[in-house]
Amino acid sequence: MKKFSTIALAFALPILVSLPVLAQEEQKSAATEAARSLSSKCTFLADAPDKHVVVKGDTLWGISGKFLQNPWCWPEVWGMNKEEIRNPHWIYPKQIVYFDRANGRLRLGTPVNDGVPSEGNLTPQIRNQVNGGVGAISSIPNNVIEPYLSQPLVIDKDEFANTPRIVAAQEGRVYLGKGDNVYVRGDLKGGVSFQVFRPGVALKDPDTQNVIGYEAVFLGTVKLERKAKTPDGADTFSVQNSKEEIGVGDRLVPIPPTPIINYVPHRPDQDLKARVVAVYGGVSVAGQNQIISINRGTAVGLNVGTVLDLGRFGKLIADKTNGGKPVRLPDEVYGQLFIFRVFKNISYGLVMQVTDVVSVGDAVTTPER
Repeated sequence: MKKFSTIALAFALPILVSLPVLAQEEQKSAATEAARSLSSKCTFLADAPDKHVVVKGDTLWGISGKFLQNPWCWPEVWGMNKEEIRNPHWIYPKQIVYFDRANGRLRLGTPVNDGVPSEGNLTPQIRNQVNGGVGAISSIPNNVIEPYLSQPLVIDKDEFANTPRIVAAQEGRVYLGKGDNVYVRGDLKGGVSFQVFRPGVALKDPDTQNVIGYEAVFLGTVKLERKAKTPDGADTFSVQNSKEEIGVGDRLVPIPPTPIINYVPHRPDQDLKARVVAVYGGVSVAGQNQIISINRGTAVGLNVGTVLDLGRFGKLIADKTNGGKPVRLPDEVYGQLFIFRVFKNISYGLVMQVTDVVSVGDAVTTPER
């Protein structure tokens, strides 16, 4: 067995130590069983590999799924605390995740040529948290959620009231696309680049039927070309890109910096029950790698990286063996949801693993331990 040097994954992650070669199959089996007993749900897969070499395109979710039955157990097997979950150091391609079977933990290391440890070549490091570390792997596939990270998906009823608005289109056109000019009135507050939105449908809480927000429709982006020359004039903008047709009455919102999703998958701090509010895009059902919203947010402590179970409420049936008395069947869990954008009463998540379609009104719960 080759020796390897170690590198710290987070502020205080345990250092990888060399494991002795197990002489007998019985010892190896016992050690593996100890690793599996981390908790009732945080168990290692029976066919978990001894190691995984990290490659470009890997995600924390994907790597965790190679070793664990539940990816949200990642922080537990690494021994991470809350601060490390929110500001984790990153794993990089070419590093190796080792399965420490004796201690029921995962360890991070880098192999050394000829099996000889290189003292001083690798030292514990603190990665740059501002840019997330160039080349570092992400928690989930960023290309799937990037379009949703900087768009204010949920707005309050009167949030657009004082935002700049499009008052006219080039050459009297009703709708515009890339390269066209639009004319805008309103306080730009020194801004130059803006996103264009149109107020969308009301989002209702499935439990109370109260409106808890409005889903804004992202149309595209525009850039200021010329400021108005008179107090009653309009500013000239050019359409940089358009996802949908842009028209008179649409509103402008400054383009915010794209946030960095650097939370690792984790179970919420408290038990909660929520419902699926909507499937993004206006359709009625969702599948894997689609975006859905739920009726819980920061008000109940949800944060980015939280993993929740998706399920369907148990049906009420007549018990034919007992005179037809009603019996409630158990709720059925059919998938998992990774929360990546959180508002006060609404959160957006990526459907990660499902064995059935996600429907509006379905149950969303804390994973059982």
